[in-house]
Amino acid sequence: MKAMNASGRSAPPRGSDAAAPPPSEVAGASGPESMMGAEVMCRVLEQLGVEVFFGHPGGAILPFYDAIHESPLLRHVLVRHEQWAAHAADGFARATGRVGVCLATSGPGATNLVTGLATALMDSVPVVAITGQVPQEVLGTEAFQETDIVGITMPVTKRSFMVRRAEDLPRILMEAFELARSGRPGPVLVDVPKDVQTARVPVWSPDPANESGLATSRSAPFPPASPAALDAVKQAARVLNAAKKPLIMAGRGVSVTGMEEALLALAEAGDFPVVTTLLAIDTFPRSHRLSLGWPGMHGTSRANRAIQEADVIVGLGLRFDDRVTGPSATFAPQARILHFDVDPAVVGRTVKVHLGVIGDLRATLPPFLERVEATASSEWWERLRGWSRIATSERGEGFPEPQAGPGGVLTGRAATRMLARHIGRTGAMVATDVGQHQMWMAQELGDLAPCTHLTSGGLGTMGFSLPAAIGAAMGRPDRPIWAVAGDGGFQMCLPELATVVQEGIPLKMVVVNNGHLGMVRQWQELFFQRRYSSSPISGPDLVKLGQAYGIPSRTVSRWDELEESIAWAEGQAGPTLLEFQVPHEENVYPMVPPGAALHQMVETAPSREG
Repeated sequence: MKAMNASGRSAPPRGSDAAAPPPSEVAGASGPESMMGAEVMCRVLEQLGVEVFFGHPGGAILPFYDAIHESPLLRHVLVRHEQWAAHAADGFARATGRVGVCLATSGPGATNLVTGLATALMDSVPVVAITGQVPQEVLGTEAFQETDIVGITMPVTKRSFMVRRAEDLPRILMEAFELARSGRPGPVLVDVPKDVQTARVPVWSPDPANESGLATSRSAPFPPASPAALDAVKQAARVLNAAKKPLIMAGRGVSVTGMEEALLALAEAGDFPVVTTLLAIDTFPRSHRLSLGWPGMHGTSRANRAIQEADVIVGLGLRFDDRVTGPSATFAPQARILHFDVDPAVVGRTVKVHLGVIGDLRATLPPFLERVEATASSEWWERLRGWSRIATSERGEGFPEPQAGPGGVLTGRAATRMLARHIGRTGAMVATDVGQHQMWMAQELGDLAPCTHLTSGGLGTMGFSLPAAIGAAMGRPDRPIWAVAGDGGFQMCLPELATVVQEGIPLKMVVVNNGHLGMVRQWQELFFQRRYSSSPISGPDLVKLGQAYGIPSRTVSRWDELEESIAWAEGQAGPTLLEFQVPHEENVYPMVPPGAALHQMVETAPSREG
């Protein structure tokens, strides 16, 4: 629920505690029995289990940074731009299931967080952003670096707070963390004026028995299913058990709740085919006989055609967004949709739903599983197997080996296919950016462990992969991680190479470089008569750039260099950078043209492509 407070230029700032008395009226004087608000913030974060956060200091947040300096338990990662702090917190949260934390000062520091918070909101990622604010006595006067960040972030957070009294810091910070990870997870912002950070209050001590902060969104307590939800579960089971062409569509909600094993059990109990969205390709084994791949604009033929012919679709924790459905009027025209989700606002919002089951999947999926029966017929499976579940035209159950382009040229498809094989073999995490490489990687990745595929789905944020990989690496140092970007997105976050080096992160980075904003260029080729308006993009010599930061770097332009170069990068103890130089007119297929129904996809590339 968002705080709906009014605001004016000279009015008190928006926030949940705007009516509280100012700190000057709070009892508590300097002395051995008092501490600063900034010190309270550190102790609360320690109590909440925070070990690492990402940010950039500035004047309005400096008291807190000074307190961090005295905390042996809190590790701060200095990013080069606040947007990347939000994405790093996002990547940390996706990889661990715990709340990611980012920091910024007031004014431009705080506003730079907005894109990262919007990214987290769209993809249901638990993030808490803490911002400094100008002293309350000058609020509303257009003071230096003053912005109403609470008002600005209302549309891109679950809730935004302003703390008006240092005494309220423990309550508000704990509430922020609980809000971020409960229900449908998402970002929460806490704005702390400088005078609240410096105010002295009675000493606050953590409760050693309280370990709730260590809970993840996958393990945090959840409410039991309501009577209405249980009744809907029974009805949904009856509908599914009568189906002739059933289909399960799984979204990120399965990963958020840790219900991957329940999804597998449900699929195998009824021999149900399974489609996973882009944000859920790490929730169900791609090699499993029941897997159809992922649906939508660049999904597989098998997944998209199955949706269009299914008579019952069970949607588990997904939004049915437009990139998955195409025009809602043409989506699944024969299916009764059973939508399981914790957020009632998404049920029926984009597609017509036969029955909504509202509640946490941990409360609704087990009783549903108990009631389902095997319904998928051999005729349905025979039809499904007539369509491809891979991104090229082969129809077999196996997956093709990577192959060179004409004359041994390295292609984007071949490069990502080979890299995906290496990632699968080593059990690594992968963070992708946005564009053609993102689609190729998602199409080519095989079986993945839960929470190991990180990408910006809902907002489609270029520049996401490198900072998200930094955050994931800080949260999961036990796993290798690859950051894969296009040359356009990578240039948006180049300064974060310094963060990688300063923090000693053994990150493996790949830039798929076609000299263009690849997906923009693809659309211009297909739908704008090849008028490549502002899609060609120049860039630095990436090998020299990597070396300037002290990062071993290589360029790969030939197929016969690819496998050895990937192995070389894997063998380096620290960070590495690989540049894959690929043709600029290579496109991503399959592709559903804009405005077309899912079954009207273009499945193969023109013959001129290798």
